[in-house]
Amino acid sequence: MSARFGYTLMTEQAGPKQLITDAVAAERAGFDFEVCSDHYSPWLAEQGHAPFAWSVLGAVADRTERVELISFVTCPTMRYHPAVVAQQAATTQLLADGRFVLGLGSGENLNEHVIGQGWPGVPARQEMLVEALHIIRALLDGGLVDFVGEHFRVDAARLWDRPADGVPIGVAISGELGISAFAPLAEHLIAVEPNSELIKQWNGVDGAPKIGQQARAIGQLPVCWDPDADAAIARAHDQFRWFAGGWPVNADLRTPAGFAAATRLVTPEDVAAAIPCGPDLDAIAEAVQGYLDAGFTDVALIQIGGDTQERFLTEAAGPLLERLRRL
Repeated sequence: MSARFGYTLMTEQAGPKQLITDAVAAERAGFDFEVCSDHYSPWLAEQGHAPFAWSVLGAVADRTERVELISFVTCPTMRYHPAVVAQQAATTQLLADGRFVLGLGSGENLNEHVIGQGWPGVPARQEMLVEALHIIRALLDGGLVDFVGEHFRVDAARLWDRPADGVPIGVAISGELGISAFAPLAEHLIAVEPNSELIKQWNGVDGAPKIGQQARAIGQLPVCWDPDADAAIARAHDQFRWFAGGWPVNADLRTPAGFAAATRLVTPEDVAAAIPCGPDLDAIAEAVQGYLDAGFTDVALIQIGGDTQERFLTEAAGPLLERLRRL
């Protein structure tokens, strides 16, 4: 299975029309796939955006022809009932002519608290995601679905517009907890750190598709390309310092103001040490190599800065993809 390289439609840093324009340009630049974040709020107020991801995905499906599209990731347990997610995924797959993968995860408080239902602990969130996966699978398989679980009920639901070949599902994993429950219910693993143990654990689960054979491991890497290294570092610090707490912390913070407060001591030097910043394409390739060495089959890049996408895609993406495909 040869490595594939993707582009991130980061809804937190661009409005819907720009995201569609960027998606078309990224396909033209040669990316193999495009992932789209699904947020109700940006991580930081400086990012400034959070359009509805599913409207964006539908429009991008119509405007592109070749690239695979992935929700990265949708939480099917609070803002969206899993029966609604199944309908969203089925419709998007029809619009995309089979190019869509449904990426799912247990979510973040930042996006899910808005419905006023509180924020469950990790065990409850994982139980909810397992139930949601069963519901979504059943609906995508066709037929009338009734379901009564600990967290969800479904009453005589059916998808009336459903792709004949279904919708592949990827599940976001942030640690070894939950892999044994999620892996048999999904086609692909999604993660945001190059942790080879995740892949090892996944491939050891009975009934799970094997990564590198039937399944893919899809990672994501933030970069801040810019001809001016100092400008890149400043921009990455301004808009992406939220990453510093790690996912166990990031999942629980409630608002952009909370992320700003939690990261007030993160310095530009801290950000530059963690994210490739500046014009050096070889540095970006080296960071991607870490994912490939860990056994990932796919890596999606985030170019930090909503107003830098056009320049990144026209000046840097081509030579960068040439380097990545030589890895």
